Amino acid sequence: MRSKFSIFVLASTALAATLATLPAVAETSTTLNVPFSFTIGGKILPAGEYSVARDRNFVRLQCKDGSQRFTWIAAPSATEEKKVILKFDPQGQTHALQSVQYGPLVATTLDKKSRKAEEMSPQSMPGQ
Repeated sequence: MRSKFSIFVLASTALAATLATLPAVAETSTTLNVPFSFTIGGKILPAGEYSVARDRNFVRLQCKDGSQRFTWIAAPSATEEKKVILKFDPQGQTHALQSVQYGPLVATTLDKKSRKAEEMSPQSMPGQ
């Protein structure tokens, strides 16, 4: 029993030492002002300031007051932009968030519910 305990302690110590030597990846963020209301997944968000953050392969959009937070897995983008870009699709009186690009990473097709509604609208049906 004693040998199993000492192996566990040694393994835990070795793991902690290894983790301590790994470089920390700092989260980077910026604040953007969105001048109109928009939707994400059917939720309507008001115009205002939003924080956009990148942490490894994740992109996060958060309301200034922290009440709404959305996180997506991001993939490498086709462009080498160094900017933070939010792309929207007009949806009547509001807009649907379609992608968030943070430097070389982009999360796309974020508002699938709005996109499906748009594809099924009478204006987009053939012969209408």
